[in-house]
Amino acid sequence: MAYTDLIAVVGFLALFGMMALRVPIGVAMGLVGVFGFAAVRGINPALNLLATSPIRVITDFNLTLVSFFILMGIFATNSGISRELFRAGNAWLGQFKGGLGLSTIAACGGFAAICGSSVATAATMTKIALPEMRRFGYKDDAASGVIAAGGTLGILIPPSVVMVVYAYITETDVGKLFIAGIVPGILAITMYMAALLIGHRKSLPPGTPFNLGEAMRSMAGIWAVVLLFVMVIGSIYWGVATPTEASAIGALLTMIVGIVRGRLTFRQIVDSLTEALRTSVSVYTVLIGAILFGYFLAITQSPQKLTAWLVALDYGPMGTLALILLVFVVAGCILDSMAMIILMVPIVYPVIVHLGFDPIWFGIIIVMTAELGLITPPVGINVYVINMIAKDVKLPVIFRGVLPFIVADVFRLGILVAFPAIVLWLPRTMG
Repeated sequence: MAYTDLIAVVGFLALFGMMALRVPIGVAMGLVGVFGFAAVRGINPALNLLATSPIRVITDFNLTLVSFFILMGIFATNSGISRELFRAGNAWLGQFKGGLGLSTIAACGGFAAICGSSVATAATMTKIALPEMRRFGYKDDAASGVIAAGGTLGILIPPSVVMVVYAYITETDVGKLFIAGIVPGILAITMYMAALLIGHRKSLPPGTPFNLGEAMRSMAGIWAVVLLFVMVIGSIYWGVATPTEASAIGALLTMIVGIVRGRLTFRQIVDSLTEALRTSVSVYTVLIGAILFGYFLAITQSPQKLTAWLVALDYGPMGTLALILLVFVVAGCILDSMAMIILMVPIVYPVIVHLGFDPIWFGIIIVMTAELGLITPPVGINVYVINMIAKDVKLPVIFRGVLPFIVADVFRLGILVAFPAIVLWLPRTMG
C-alpha cells in the first residue's frame, strides 16, 4: 500500500471515529484535512491552509446567500406565515377524506418555498397542524407521519440551503439548481398526498363541508408567500437577479411583510438576526471544514482512485449510480443531511462527472436521498423534532407513520433517475 493510500485510510478512520464520538462534522473534517495534509506535505503548508481557508470561505461573496436565505426563513417563521398557509390549505382541501393531512402537506410545500429548512418546517407545522389533526380524530401515526414527511420538502423546494452547499462544493450553478427543484418538489407534494390517502386510508376521518366564501377569503392570507416566491425564484428564473441578489431581496421583503402585518416587533427582528447569525456560523464552520478536507482528498487522490475502482467494476453507468445512491441512502440513515452531502459529495462527484451524468440532475437526486434520511431510522431528524415538541407521541409511532411516505420517496427517486428530463427541462428554459 502506497504511503498516501495509508494516510487516506487512517484519515477516514479518524474522521468516522470522531463522528462516532459526536465531534462536530466541520471540526472533524477540518482536523483530518489539516493533519492529513501535514502528513503528506509537511506542517508548514498545512498551517498555511488553516490560515487561508477560513478567510476564503468567509469572504466569498457568493456564499452570502446562505445567511440571507437563513434569515429569510427565520423571518418567515416568526411572522406566522405558516399558520395562514395551513388555514388556506384546509379551506380548499378540508372537504376531502384526510383533508387536514392533505392541507398539512400543501402548507409544508408553501412554507418550504420561503423557508429552506426541513427542521424548521417540521417544527413549525407540528405546533400548528398536530393539535388540529388530533382534534378531528386523526391517529398519532398518521398525523405525525404526514408532518415529518411534509417537513422534508424544506430542502427540496427552493430556496434550499442544502442546495447552496452542494452548488458551492461542486461549483454548480445554484440558480439552475433552484429551478431544477421546482418540478420534483411539486411531484413530491403530489406523491405524499397519494401516500397519505393510500397508506393511512383506514384511519383517515371524513372531510368537512366546503365553503367557497371561506376558501376565497383564505387566499388573502397567502399573498405574502406568492409575492416572496415570485420575487426570489422568479427573479432567478428570468435572469433579473443573481441568486445572491435574490436572497437579499427575499430577506428584506420577508422582514417588511412581517412588519407591515404587525407580526414582527423590533425585539423579534433582533432575535431573528441573532438566530440567523448563529445558524450561519454553524454552516460556515462546516464549509471551512469541507474546504480543508477537500485539500486532504486532493493530496491523497482519493476521489480519483475511487473513480478508477468503480469504473473497473464494470457495472455500467446506471449500475454504478445505483451503488452510489444505495450508499447515500444508508449514510442518510446515520448522518445529518448537510453532513452527508458535505462529506460524501466531494468523494463521489468526480465519478458522476466521469460517467457523464448531469451535475444539476445529480444535485436534485442527492437532495432527495438526503430527504429520505430525514425520516428514516435510526437518526430521522424530523422524527426526533416532532417527538421533542409533542413528547407524548412516541418515536415508534412516528416511524410507523412515515412508512408510506418512505415508499413514495423511493418510488419518486426511481422515476427521476429513469427520466432525468423531469428535472432538467425547466432549468433549460431559463432566461
